Amino acid sequence: MSDSSVKEHADPGSPMDEKQEHHAIPITEAQREGAKVLEVENADYAAALTSSAKLNPLSRASLQLYLILVVAFMGSMANGFDGSVMSAVNGMDQYLNYFGISGTDSGGGVGTATALIFGIYQIGSIVGVGLAGPLTDGKFGRRGGMFTGALIIIIGAITITTAKDKSYLLAGRFVLGLGVSITATACPSYVVEMSPPQWRGRLTGLFNTFYYAGSMLCTGISIATGKLSSSTSWRAPLAIQIIPAGILLTFVWLLPESPRWYVSAGKTDKAAEVLAKYHGNGDVNSPLVQLELKEFESSIKLDASDKRWWDYSELVNTRNARYRTLMMLMMGFFGQWSGNGLGYFLTVLFKNAGVESQERRLVLNFVNTIVSAIGASIGTSLCDTIGRRTMWFWGTLASAFALIIVTVCTAEFGGNDANPAGANAAIAFIFLFGFVYSFAYTPLQALIPTESLANNTRAKGMAVYSLAVSCAGLVGTYAGPIALQNIQWKYYIVYVCWDLFEAAMIYLFAVETRGRTLEELNEIFESPNPVKASLEKKKIAVLEKGGQVEVLNVDDV
Repeated sequence: MSDSSVKEHADPGSPMDEKQEHHAIPITEAQREGAKVLEVENADYAAALTSSAKLNPLSRASLQLYLILVVAFMGSMANGFDGSVMSAVNGMDQYLNYFGISGTDSGGGVGTATALIFGIYQIGSIVGVGLAGPLTDGKFGRRGGMFTGALIIIIGAITITTAKDKSYLLAGRFVLGLGVSITATACPSYVVEMSPPQWRGRLTGLFNTFYYAGSMLCTGISIATGKLSSSTSWRAPLAIQIIPAGILLTFVWLLPESPRWYVSAGKTDKAAEVLAKYHGNGDVNSPLVQLELKEFESSIKLDASDKRWWDYSELVNTRNARYRTLMMLMMGFFGQWSGNGLGYFLTVLFKNAGVESQERRLVLNFVNTIVSAIGASIGTSLCDTIGRRTMWFWGTLASAFALIIVTVCTAEFGGNDANPAGANAAIAFIFLFGFVYSFAYTPLQALIPTESLANNTRAKGMAVYSLAVSCAGLVGTYAGPIALQNIQWKYYIVYVCWDLFEAAMIYLFAVETRGRTLEELNEIFESPNPVKASLEKKKIAVLEKGGQVEVLNVDDV
């Protein structure tokens, strides 16, 4: 997280609302003056960063900030448990037999019963959307939303862990979905608002990467517990879901509130204090801190819709708002329909590819989680360098390519009389899909919606985003078991075709949000061609004289 150049500074996508005035000089004159001419997304933001003291990523305040954000990351970790733990236990005969879920020729635990057990989680998430926005915007702020969501998750996890029959399991899954929906709104909003602008892309991307911390923990545990004959085999992995929610519940009230929320609540002094400590090296007069405060004060309206719990109109009442909402909804649906929904049924996919041993399927599930986590980590580290739009487009195309190979290999070599080499090829490309999907989508699922949404609509917008994710997930988790039971590997073809459609939509409509201020994003979303406008860059000249740094706008002459 270095601050080595103005070019790097220009990458995070922090919205700055007030334009600073810099006189423009011809590029030839700048070069004669000995200035360094650079291309940046935003000149005013680059000027503020260049004029401010660089943040030390190993300072006491920075280390404290990391610990603060790790607490918020627990919301993502809790979400990561669900998909992976259900994929693991759905491949255990002990779980299937306990609840009387019949197996099929295509793999144990698929069909209508499993569809209902998986789908009820998404229904809980949909119900939670109505609570998530008001809780996160309300009197207790982002912390109140995180606390409430964590408490509900713990209740749901205890219910499914102690379930005696399917009705208890369904109730617990519903409650879990309700809690995760609230934390999925509050936690990323908090992270993006607490992160320093120059680190925001990586820290917000890292939030979603913690999904895999939960995945690896529960899939790893399921390998050991899967050898047990008792119900502990599946109860233990389910119980682990309590840990991240418990950490969030315990420490959330020790965290500072987000500076944006402080300003919206009329507590500007508190906001300045937090910004100075974590963004300005303790200096409230830092140019970056002052620019952020100007942004908050001018963009956060004290009478806006975020003060009315029932009012979502600012998400659609202007062309600007509708385009922002389109970006958010594209990520909500594409993030769930790019093939990752198959993750719930990985153990079934491995059986379709010819892996008959339950233990080996659980091990492969764990290995796939590790491979996906590596992809997510690399993607997070590069998202500020590559750019959001580029990662999204090429990651989606690569996902389609990987699924094509999985389809062909499973069709040719899968089944009970599997050709080992062909089955291994199918498994390898399942791993490759997990890698490329996680590389592109894991960081962007937190970045795209939070950067696209305006300050006043961020919490409610993220609640609608959670609704979109839940609706998309409900389709995938309910249709998935039934489709795998009836058409087996042919189900992959649906995802291949959809991924190609997604790539076309991203190319045509996805706006690059990296390194853009709020003022610029308003202009971009209102322009006749928002995509083209978002890809334009500006030239600045960085001139050092007498130990002082001056940043000038440059004309292309």
